[in-house]
Amino acid sequence: MPSITVSLEQLRAFIGRRVRHHDIECQIIEILEDGPALVLQDCEQHTVIQGDQHGEAHRRVAPTFIVPVVGDEAGQLNPVFVSLNLLT
Repeated sequence: MPSITVSLEQLRAFIGRRVRHHDIECQIIEILEDGPALVLQDCEQHTVIQGDQHGEAHRRVAPTFIVPVVGDEAGQLNPVFVSLNLLT
């Protein structure tokens, strides 16, 4: 895997951009600093039932995915992060 340094500022610049993740079109909605990791939200018609704080289901929402930027080896990018296809 490529060994590249990616800053949080560089990752934040991608918020709002669309990517293809496992053949699903998603939008980058957040950057988690601890990791770091991207939070992707499904942009297609898929939904999951979301429970409230008591575990009761009240609404359907688009699923989200968390993609770590750094892989298991120090300094290596995560293969899933590298395989994201930037759409816009």
